[in-house]
Amino acid sequence: MFELHPQLQADCLVVGDFPLSRLLLLNDKHYPWFVLVPRRQGLREVFELGAQDRAQFHCESDRLAELLSAEFKADKMNVAALGNMVPQLHVHHVVRFRGDAAWPAPVWGKVPAIPYSESELAAMLTRVRALLVGELAFAEVQS
Repeated sequence: MFELHPQLQADCLVVGDFPLSRLLLLNDKHYPWFVLVPRRQGLREVFELGAQDRAQFHCESDRLAELLSAEFKADKMNVAALGNMVPQLHVHHVVRFRGDAAWPAPVWGKVPAIPYSESELAAMLTRVRALLVGELAFAEVQS
């Protein structure tokens, strides 16, 4: 059975599910920052996915990055799988802007996270869920 790593549960909110992956929103209003987690147990690396799952994961990740880039008018999309702190396979999709809190450096550890207010969080979830309607069989999931 699929379970999110406790750190992802603590740091993120569930946006919804693609056929393979759960989409999370990192609770840091500095950046539109999303995390894609394949719903498979015991994986640490993308190459550990079977061939069909790997193709599906890349499809979901690429389309997510494309949609986020267009919606937020990104200067750059940072898409990365680090997993040094959280071993469960997950890939970050961070919308970057010239002049954001960490630009041009990586976002990790640059500035302390600032959580969304309730209204900001609701607005962000509504915006992203609306963006993903009809995309790759995306389904909203309430956290």
